[in-house]
Amino acid sequence: MRFLFLALCLVVISAPASAQTLAREQVLHKGNGPESETLDPHRAEATNTSNILRDLFEGLTIEAPDGTIIPGVAQSWDISTDGKIYTFHLRENARWSNGDPLTASDFVFSLRRSADPATASNYSSILGPIENASEVTAGKLPLEKLGVTAVDAHTLVIQLHAPTTYFLGMLTHSALYPVHPASVTKLGIRAFRAENLVSNGAYKIVEWAVQSHVLLVRNHNYWDDAHTTIERVYYENTEDVSSELKRYRAGELDWTDGIPVTQAKWIKQNLPKDFHVAPYLGTYYYGLNVSKPPFKDNVKLRRALSLAIDRDVIVKKVMGTGELPAYSWVPPIPGYEQQQPAWATWPRAQRLSEARKLYAEAGYSADHPLQIEIRYNTSEDHKRIATVIAAMWKQYLGVETKLVNQEFKIFIRDRLQKQVTQVFRGAWIGDYNDPYTFAELLNSTNGNNDLGYDSPQYDALLTQSSNELDASKRFQIMEQAEKVMLEDQPMIPLYFYTSKRLVKPYVVGWQNNIMDHHYTKYMKVLAH
Repeated sequence: MRFLFLALCLVVISAPASAQTLAREQVLHKGNGPESETLDPHRAEATNTSNILRDLFEGLTIEAPDGTIIPGVAQSWDISTDGKIYTFHLRENARWSNGDPLTASDFVFSLRRSADPATASNYSSILGPIENASEVTAGKLPLEKLGVTAVDAHTLVIQLHAPTTYFLGMLTHSALYPVHPASVTKLGIRAFRAENLVSNGAYKIVEWAVQSHVLLVRNHNYWDDAHTTIERVYYENTEDVSSELKRYRAGELDWTDGIPVTQAKWIKQNLPKDFHVAPYLGTYYYGLNVSKPPFKDNVKLRRALSLAIDRDVIVKKVMGTGELPAYSWVPPIPGYEQQQPAWATWPRAQRLSEARKLYAEAGYSADHPLQIEIRYNTSEDHKRIATVIAAMWKQYLGVETKLVNQEFKIFIRDRLQKQVTQVFRGAWIGDYNDPYTFAELLNSTNGNNDLGYDSPQYDALLTQSSNELDASKRFQIMEQAEKVMLEDQPMIPLYFYTSKRLVKPYVVGWQNNIMDHHYTKYMKVLAH
């Protein structure tokens, strides 16, 4: 049941400058996919969890509705001439949801915690540009050596080991959010339970109903609360996209996490004002566990499976909502030249001929077929893609494939442990608009490298790119790294994403952006 918020009707000026009345009930119900794994910003991984954390917490920088990087807790900053020292000037009215002042020391505590091996963050590698971060996260240096310093209560200095053009964008990631030191020191991971959580964003949590929803309410201690309108926001668990669509049509949801692609044509025809499709910085892929047989030390088999997949069928007939077939790992990013294998331009018949040749050379045949599993988390679309790919492998190579559907948390656990996975559904959404956010995933030390990919040459090129001052040369080095990885074929890129969701026309403040990040604090609900 929705809560009724009684207040005087307010007026908002829309883009055409016509007065529109706000709804009395400023409540938003967002479809948000699977159950979140945690609300600890330093240990969270999933995109749907990040949506909640973006409302609960705020970093030094945030994003405008169009994705532009703007000041967050830091009202301004200075950058040294060599690009390696960032001095952030924090807002004096920044506070935690319990009223405590938010200080530079809180950020020092939080960044050290995020880098601390004891936190067990799979995202600690994102702190890599900070001085000594790699050594600290590896346990080779103490936390105090991390290049962050509180000059005074409202001045934070972050020292980088090399100029990093994307650093301000990186600061919007949850791994760099502040956490409440007193709560964490006293309660440990229990500090992130709904009843204990102290946050600093536009909203605070009041309820986490497992397998149902997370309820946030407006945080009146937030520095910019005067410009926040939505009073309550429900993040609804909507793992089944077909059920989510039904709930949206019934008026139970104000926007959806996605759409069932089988209904895309109907949605375009019947809900054109609600339907939003936009380019999205993400790649859908199949991961291959290269740490174990049958894929360990077997590039020919890995490439044979990739060659046998018809990506055009997937994007046009299975998806059909603007996705682009992917033969490279990094999606289109201005200034970066995507790397593709030579066979990407071959006719379909030539690809299949090469796939069969490599399959045979890898030791498989009709009498001795490859037997593997594809694992995916619960989703109608993931199942459809897996079914189509299994059929292609059977038809063109004779592979015998078993499909394994798993609840999201179990799926993620198995991927990380790498004990039972062979082929798994994967997706990587960029954490910032730079190719390095994709490149770093495959570093051998990255906590999210579920493939078990370990290439000294690839790692060395990433290190070289991180130390390169010239932006053009830096991109060229990363292009070389991607080429090396594609030759090794530890994964099978399938398509580049578009964001697809339904949003009620009465929700204003929505704007498409490449990151698909949408802060509730920018939203308003009109009378309807």
